[in-house]
Amino acid sequence: MLLGSLTMTTAEAPAELEDLLRWADVVREGLVAVRVNADTAEDAAHARHLGAQGIGLCRTEHMFLADDRLPLVRRFILTDDAATEAAALADLEAAQQQDFEGILSAMDGLPVTVRLLDPPLHEFLPDHEKLIVAEAKGELTAESAAELAAVRRLHETNPMIGTRGVRLGVVKPGVYQMQVRALCRAVGSLLGKGRQPQVEIMIPLVVSAAEMKMARGWVTDALDEIGLAEMAADAVSIGAMVETPRAALCAARISAEADFFSFGTNDLTQLTYAFSRDDVEVRLLPTYLATGILPFNPFEKLDQDGVGRLVQMTCTEARAAKPDMKIGICGEQAGDPSSARFLVEAGVDYVSCSPYRVPIARLAVAQALIECGRFDASNSGSSPARAPRPPATPSPEPQPGPGPNRRPATPELRCPPVPPTPARRGSP
Repeated sequence: MLLGSLTMTTAEAPAELEDLLRWADVVREGLVAVRVNADTAEDAAHARHLGAQGIGLCRTEHMFLADDRLPLVRRFILTDDAATEAAALADLEAAQQQDFEGILSAMDGLPVTVRLLDPPLHEFLPDHEKLIVAEAKGELTAESAAELAAVRRLHETNPMIGTRGVRLGVVKPGVYQMQVRALCRAVGSLLGKGRQPQVEIMIPLVVSAAEMKMARGWVTDALDEIGLAEMAADAVSIGAMVETPRAALCAARISAEADFFSFGTNDLTQLTYAFSRDDVEVRLLPTYLATGILPFNPFEKLDQDGVGRLVQMTCTEARAAKPDMKIGICGEQAGDPSSARFLVEAGVDYVSCSPYRVPIARLAVAQALIECGRFDASNSGSSPARAPRPPATPSPEPQPGPGPNRRPATPELRCPPVPPTPARRGSP
């Protein structure tokens, strides 16, 4: 224990690190971008300072949890009156537009992927058990009694694989349309000020082309409604978050309705393993890691044999159907060097991670590009030649095995040999 206070200083990165990251950016230029997962204008601005080239995941539900937003969300959930519901959505729309303008301004000229509301609605209500206790004690107010009724009405046994994401938009009309209008109005406002917003609207938990088609209609209808369809044509794109095995398996069909895909590898890992991350990281994973059943935590490093095969399949089949399909990843595994190499080999266009992992990702992606031969350093000029994105290849056929339960062999990915790198003139 120390008595009194100590002088605090902020550590500055050495100049050599900035040189190294700048060289890494030269390697990555035009091949694989590094974005950030950010939900506020402040985080976006800080990440841009750290070298992020846009936002790969903006989680709008975090905006709903702010002190001035949560009462509005609860009012929308609790009411049975259409006029009250519409008023609550209008107030939320104004607040969301302000949030979006701040984030888009901080990333002006760079792409921003905005994920529409993902969690189930009951997560915005008070704790169920506390309300039950209050009821048992006879301490419920009229307001808390209404909240308890709503919690019971919305209760699901497995809410994270229940009515959330795009499903919520289907069964509870109004929420997604409100978010889309707020986002499109933010785009229109910034375009009117001479700014260059680039918005990618991402639909979460998609499992079918029919869902994606409906959600795409919400966006185009909102643009028409507020008179921005023509103005925002080049500023707004619409895509799907690939976070279910079915979305990966049906990538070719879903791609017909999507401008881009983004892998949500946290949920994709949960659903592939049938793990609940909140539970297994505390109880199960420590034992599995200690006994060697799992060699690493799959939420920290990409599981290349299982989840990775779904990533490969999605990239291959989506681009076979739509060659110019933009594909990214917004899970934390993107900041892990070995995961970054696998993703680069699979052909993703960008990776996205938390702000403080951006410098690591910049370096890891550049190293992966060099190791895989996608960066040709033989040109000593400032714009070296670059190999193209890996071509799509058919998914491997199942291999014969000794029994009916044999898993198909996982193809080993190998990078082509890297050509010798001659001396370069000056620093990139």
